[in-house]
Amino acid sequence: MEKKGKIIVSVVVSLSLILVAGVATGIIVAVNNKKSNGADEVQNTKERFTSLICRNTQENQNLCREVLSQVDGSSSSDLKAYIDAAVNDIRDGVTTALKMMMTEEEFSKDDNGIKMAIDGCKEVMESALSSLDLFSNVLRSNHDINSLQPQIPDLKNWLSAVISYQQSCINIFEDQNKGERKIKEQLQSLSLDRVEKVSIITLDIVTGLAKIIEDLGLHVEMKPIASSGRVLREEVDNEGFPDWFSSSDRKLLAKDVKFHVPNVVVAKDGSGNFRTVQDAINSYPKAKSFQERYIIYVKAGIYKENCTVPSYAMNIFMYGDGPTKTIITASMSNVTHNLKAMFTATFVNKAGMFLAKDMRFENAAGDFSAFYNCHIHDYQLYVQANRQFYRNCEITGTVDFIFGTSPAVIQRSKLIVRMPLPTQFIVLVADDTVERNMTTGIVIQECQIVPDSMFDSVKYQIKTYLGRPWKEGSRAVIMESYLSDWINPEGWAPHAGNEIKGFLDICEYGNTGPAASVYGRIKWKGYRGIITKNEAMRFTVAEFLKGGPNNNADQWLNALGVPFESGFVRP
Repeated sequence: MEKKGKIIVSVVVSLSLILVAGVATGIIVAVNNKKSNGADEVQNTKERFTSLICRNTQENQNLCREVLSQVDGSSSSDLKAYIDAAVNDIRDGVTTALKMMMTEEEFSKDDNGIKMAIDGCKEVMESALSSLDLFSNVLRSNHDINSLQPQIPDLKNWLSAVISYQQSCINIFEDQNKGERKIKEQLQSLSLDRVEKVSIITLDIVTGLAKIIEDLGLHVEMKPIASSGRVLREEVDNEGFPDWFSSSDRKLLAKDVKFHVPNVVVAKDGSGNFRTVQDAINSYPKAKSFQERYIIYVKAGIYKENCTVPSYAMNIFMYGDGPTKTIITASMSNVTHNLKAMFTATFVNKAGMFLAKDMRFENAAGDFSAFYNCHIHDYQLYVQANRQFYRNCEITGTVDFIFGTSPAVIQRSKLIVRMPLPTQFIVLVADDTVERNMTTGIVIQECQIVPDSMFDSVKYQIKTYLGRPWKEGSRAVIMESYLSDWINPEGWAPHAGNEIKGFLDICEYGNTGPAASVYGRIKWKGYRGIITKNEAMRFTVAEFLKGGPNNNADQWLNALGVPFESGFVRP
């Protein structure tokens, strides 16, 4: 089937670093209960730390010990140093991959397929480096390992993103092309297989940080310090905004404001500042000191262009005159233009805190984005990495309708099933999670699942499934949604045997409609069926998308000005 691009959503920048700078909660001093007695004691301490830390990893304990052995003697009693060593090992692997691709680029100038694959892999590997830099910045800025614990969701998010980017790099090389297959195998054997394994090890360590501290017998002493920056408090006011939120942002994001004063206006007829959306994006101030919301108003019209929001263009708020009036579209496809799928997107966002409202995207893509009251029309929505939220959207798709490796919640939206090819069946959700401690998964909450007009007449003839496990750790939740009788009673389709050998987290909660009954569902080991309300709580917005300085999903979504239900939609 020809795919006219995907809506690709991934994140490079942390909300926590955008919303506030200079947060200081105090100095935490960790004191080892044992005193150092020279070189032997240093070595014993190092072996003890390494053994206890690696015991917490799910697999590859020998590799864990190898990686952590890189910590020098002077840092042997600093738990942060062991995490830093693991992150540096990942960074070295990513850097090696980038160097390999630069070498291959010189020998592959005449093969357009290889060149595109290398370009795509380089792009996602650079995103992986950005995620690792964010991780390292938080590690360095905290005075002690204990002070990291409130930001564990962020740390896990960045590591999960690195795994996603690594997978994206590998998947872009096609096995059918001998040259691409050779480069792919070299990247895996010399770099990226280790990147994935060490990322999983580090994820396990961060996830079990509290237990590791307990096992190591570290004593914690709090010493408050003065802050040179702005102190972030957990309180929010009666409007739902953090109490440090500026008055200008309150006015901008207030729900009753009907008109936003834009920085620039896009209009095809020349009545605005620019005629194209890309020109408006390019007008974003490049000064590093610029940290305000940059508002782009796109007037009604059909804009046939390919757009990219660069990573430095933070805090863009782009809005239109409605999803049926302001439309960004293009017609690139992997078949008609001989392009890799990741290069067929019309709209790509690589920046943090991006918000789109009242627009329609066709054949589009995005990064770390919230979409509100938007139409996203294509064959697949690819949620590539980092926390994603969709609300009041209309999303069309077909086989593997919504897929990727991101913590994504789609809430109160309409999912419109499009006609597949005659030999195909419909799958709504295909999650790529590979490790149980990853923060990733796809949650569908209070959504309508309806057939496209062309599909309606055959909806009972073509099997439609809620999802299938794309990787061995797939995590997918359908909750508080209406499931019509044309959805297959088995509920979930198999994929490459992952449903029986993995640690799947596939479940349902609070659904209604004829297909909501789990009688007749598949009997996989990883299918959990209908879960309890307490179990379902961890898939609500407040829990599943938590993060930022206070580990609070409500806070960063309020900052974007997007309406949302933080818990269950229904009582």
